[in-house]
Amino acid sequence: MSANNLHLDITHLTALRHALHGVPELGYEEFKTAAMIRAELSRLDISPIDGIADAPTATLGIIGDTRKPCVALRADIDALPIVERTNVKYASKHAGAMHACGHDGHTAILLGAAGVLKRIEAELPVCVKILFQPAEEGGGGALRLVNAGVLDATERFGPRVQSVFGLHGWPGLPEGVVSTRSGPILAATDTFTATFVGRGCHGAFPHLGIDPIVTAAEAVMSLQQFVSREMDPTEPAVVTIGTFHAGTATNVIPDTATIQGTARTLTGASRVKIAESIRRRCEHVARANRCTLKFDWHDGYPPTVNDPASADYVARVARDVLGAPRYIPAAGPAMGGEDFAYYLEKVPGCFFLIGLCPQGVDACAPLHSDRFDFNDAAIETGVRMLVSLVQEWCA
Repeated sequence: MSANNLHLDITHLTALRHALHGVPELGYEEFKTAAMIRAELSRLDISPIDGIADAPTATLGIIGDTRKPCVALRADIDALPIVERTNVKYASKHAGAMHACGHDGHTAILLGAAGVLKRIEAELPVCVKILFQPAEEGGGGALRLVNAGVLDATERFGPRVQSVFGLHGWPGLPEGVVSTRSGPILAATDTFTATFVGRGCHGAFPHLGIDPIVTAAEAVMSLQQFVSREMDPTEPAVVTIGTFHAGTATNVIPDTATIQGTARTLTGASRVKIAESIRRRCEHVARANRCTLKFDWHDGYPPTVNDPASADYVARVARDVLGAPRYIPAAGPAMGGEDFAYYLEKVPGCFFLIGLCPQGVDACAPLHSDRFDFNDAAIETGVRMLVSLVQEWCA
C-alpha cells in the first residue's frame, strides 16, 4: 500500500507538519496548535469536538458508524521548553519552546490517517475516535482525557473504545521501520526530592556546623548502589540524580543541600520497592551525618504496558503492509516514559515506534535534543500503519 494507493498528499502533510513545528506550545497552552488541528479536521469534514474537561486544547474526532465496535488512535500535540538549534527554515517562532520530541510529526500523521479514513468511512469495519492530546510532556494529558470519559460510551464522545493505538517517532530506528513488543515497552517515570538540613557555618570551622553537602553527596553515591545491590538483576531499573543544589559561597557551609532525581521501573512491585529504598537510604545517610531530611516522592506516569494480542496484531500488520524486513521486534523496553500508559490501563492496545534515522546516517539527533527534527519521510509509514490497523481490526 503506497502513498498513491492511499491517495495521500504527502506534500500537504509535510507543509502541515512544518507549520505545526513553527508554533510549538507547552502543555495545556497549545491553543494555536489546537486551532490548526480543528481547521484541518473541518476541512476533512470531520466535526472537531473540543471543550473536554480540564483539557481545553484537546480535540476529538469521530469517523465511521458509531453502532460498530470502536478503535481509538492518539497523537500528542505539546512541545518542550527547549531553545531550538536545528536551523531549519520552519524552526520555532516561539522563544524557548521547541518540538524536540516529534509531536508535530505525530499530529501530522494522525491528521493524514484521519483524511484517508474519512474518505473510506463507509467501508470501515469499526468506528474510529481520533484523539489529539495535550500535555504528554509531564502534564499527564492522557489521564485527564481518560477521566473525562473519552474512552467510554457517552453521548458526546461516542461508543466505548475497545482498542487503542499510538505511535512515536524513534531516532534510534532506521527510517521506515516499525517496532514494538508485548508487555512493558516504556517505564514508570517517578521523581523525588531530598533536602538534607544541617547547620551552616564558616568553611574554615566545619566542626562548628553540620555539613549537608557532604551528606547529600554521600546519599547520591548510596543511591547508585540500589539497582545493583537491591534489585533483581533481571529486573530493569534506573535511578538518576539530575540536580544538586547547595550553597552560595566557597567558604560557607550552607544550612541545606537538595538533590532531585528520577526512578524508572517496569512493574508496580518495583515502583513500590524503589520508592521505599530511596527514602530509606536518604534517611539513614542523613541520620548518620546528624542531618534531618525532608523527602518528597512524586508518582509519575505508570509503565506503558502493551496488551500481548494487540502487540502481535501491530507486528502482523506491519509485516503485511510494509514488508517483513521493515518490522523489527523491540529487544526490550526503553526506560523513557509515556502517558499513553493511562489509555492502556483502561483498554487493550499497543504503543509502537516508527524509525526516523535516514539511510546512510550513522546517528540522528536524539529525542529532547535542541537539534532534533522529525523526519518527514516517516509520515507515510505512520499513516499507513494507523489506517491499516483500523481497516483490518476485528473483535
